Amino acid sequence: MKQDKQIFIPNSLKSQTKYWNSSNGRNHKGHITAWHRGGGHARLYRIIDLKRKNTNGIVVGLEYDPNRSSFLARIFNPDTERNNYIIAPSNIKRGDIIRSNSKQNGFQNGHSKSLRQIMTGTLIHNLSLSPGEKGKILRAPGACGLILKRTKSLAKIRLKSGQYRWFNIKTMATNGVVGNTNSRFNKLRKAGQSRWIGRRPIVRGVAMNPIDHPHGGGEGKTSGGRPSVTPWGKPTKGQPTRRFRVQPKPNAKI
Repeated sequence: MKQDKQIFIPNSLKSQTKYWNSSNGRNHKGHITAWHRGGGHARLYRIIDLKRKNTNGIVVGLEYDPNRSSFLARIFNPDTERNNYIIAPSNIKRGDIIRSNSKQNGFQNGHSKSLRQIMTGTLIHNLSLSPGEKGKILRAPGACGLILKRTKSLAKIRLKSGQYRWFNIKTMATNGVVGNTNSRFNKLRKAGQSRWIGRRPIVRGVAMNPIDHPHGGGEGKTSGGRPSVTPWGKPTKGQPTRRFRVQPKPNAKI
């Protein structure tokens, strides 16, 4: 698979970085809700324009972001003489013009628009769930959604997961596909590299003692002898943890 030509800038913007206190998988009460996270190399968080309302200018180069698998594009605005970060779309190169909240028709790679301004059949990413919010979905490397049809108030989009959802036509999205599409082929060279990125070892329940896990114990190797459960005996496969906003189907004709 041919990779895109990318120009990297070694040093990040000091004005667009800040200290990020990692929760290490714990919630506001201090309880572990995401297991096997913690440690890792010290890293700074890059402030990224996910709303895409004010970032206009020229692409200066691409940068690596330790907090995500996709690359970042550094945008320089000659009018304000400021730099900003955006999620770098695929096939973006140095010297490209980037506009936010664009009113132009047609496909412009990396331009952010409302769904009203984007043609059907166009690939998009960095999609917000409702008007005025920052982009929350379609931000992973290679992620994109397809606009299938629009009405006066809603737009139907096929997500990366294959799910079809209706969004308000005033929500913002960005043209193109998220870059670094080959990141899923990267392999960890050693176990220590997993610790660098904050992943701790995972111990199977069947390898523990009975006092430590319901699957533990037994003479010889066993597969647990029961459906998969948590260390507290609750089924591991339950209801989904994320709630999607159910939006009514449009009655208006296209």
